[in-house]
Amino acid sequence: MKDTFYITTPIYYVNDVPHIGHAYTTIACDVLARWHRMKGKRVYFLTGTDEHGEKVQKSATQKGLSPRQLADQVVTNFQGLSPALTISNTGFIRTTEPRHYASVQDLFRRSLANGDIYLGEYEGWYCVPDEAYWTERQLADAGGNCPTCGRPVEKRKEPSYFFRLSRYQDRLLRYYGENPGFIRPEERRNEVVAFVAGGLNDLSVSRTSLSWGIPVPDAPGHVIYVWYDALTNYITGLGYPQRTPEFTTFWPADIHMVGKDILRFHAVYWPAFLMSAGVAPPLGVFAHGWWTVEGQKMSKSLGNVVDPYDMVQRYGADAFRYFLLREVSFGLDGDFSERELVRRANSELADKLGNLLNRSLGMLGRYFGGAVPSPGAQETPDAALRDSGREAADAVDAAMEEVAFHKALSAVIELVTKANEYVQATEPWALAKDPANRGRLGTVLYNALEAARLSALLMSPFTPTASQRMWEALVPGGAPVEGARVDAAGAWGGLAAGAALPKSCIVFPKIET
Repeated sequence: MKDTFYITTPIYYVNDVPHIGHAYTTIACDVLARWHRMKGKRVYFLTGTDEHGEKVQKSATQKGLSPRQLADQVVTNFQGLSPALTISNTGFIRTTEPRHYASVQDLFRRSLANGDIYLGEYEGWYCVPDEAYWTERQLADAGGNCPTCGRPVEKRKEPSYFFRLSRYQDRLLRYYGENPGFIRPEERRNEVVAFVAGGLNDLSVSRTSLSWGIPVPDAPGHVIYVWYDALTNYITGLGYPQRTPEFTTFWPADIHMVGKDILRFHAVYWPAFLMSAGVAPPLGVFAHGWWTVEGQKMSKSLGNVVDPYDMVQRYGADAFRYFLLREVSFGLDGDFSERELVRRANSELADKLGNLLNRSLGMLGRYFGGAVPSPGAQETPDAALRDSGREAADAVDAAMEEVAFHKALSAVIELVTKANEYVQATEPWALAKDPANRGRLGTVLYNALEAARLSALLMSPFTPTASQRMWEALVPGGAPVEGARVDAAGAWGGLAAGAALPKSCIVFPKIET
């Protein structure tokens, strides 16, 4: 089995502030990065900011700043997402860094040397917000506006270097066929295959209409197309064009996590650029859905843009992370509602998981002075709960391979539900009334606490802060939960008999509304 895992977020435009979409993608990547570390893999997790292009230049002009000044001001908002959302990224890249200039220009030169880039003139319909040209056919299908964002496009004509994308049509289709899991979910794969099979036009990869970008080598007046520039960050972050230990260890990327609106750039243009330059294409691209808010599209004019910093301040990072990945099937569109966030946090995290932990610790303190008893003979309810623990661990593992976060979380909550039902059915408070039942009482409390320990482990990629607090309560003096190996720590029976545990541990306080 491959012992490394490289995952990336798209790099985020600095012409705006972070919103729920940025948080969603970043949290999803963080969960996968944490999980693969728990699987014993060496993980590299890259995020960053896209600081070139016409959108940034226009935003800077409107604010009376240079593009670099705007980028330097706004980048801190994106860098701050990591501590605010408890993100464990390995690296952070800015496309204005000198190392990125060298990387982009090297990739460009390689394609130029291979005859895949040539000078011509481009005339077409351009969308400034998406930094993309569109054909007449594509515009006709979208009612005359940008097929991605729906905004008006403008006619442009300028000298341009072109990438021979048409040369890579068959090679891309062959790559998709040989690697059916390259694009996920399946419906997105079908869209991309149909797009490529319909014929590819050569792609404009330089601009003369703006100056804010990476210069085309030996071509004064031309800057490299912002998407060519931006996509290259994924190898820059590993040290390309040098064959650094990071590059040779982690490339090709296992997953580029993207929103569905930018799938074409990652699943068509990017692998073609790499093939042309003699660099292996990525192993996978996963396109997730969009969020609406209370049934409406997010927009500044409606005042309903969800600020992740505000959500963390109100509800905590763990509850926010949990809701985003629990609420909808990953890959589909979702609707954000603070009411639903509060409901899920209270009913599932506080009332189920938090209650299981706290009531079990309370009874352990009351009946055993906080010392974990050794479990005795296993009866049918005990074996059933143990089997549920094993099934939950297997289900989470399978769901993470599928990138089905909602399934993973559902499996953990199902285990917690069964553990609470087990406590209700075995009635430890009744057992405690008769000294003759002390052995049975100890077995019941051991199993309840073991279910809580296993739940804390399996939840840790999603709720890292709360899971660590649970872990500290249940595994006193042990290594942090983020360093636990799921194959070992995920086996039933990891709770140490004789360990002294606290009498309470409230990790998910009820959210008052």
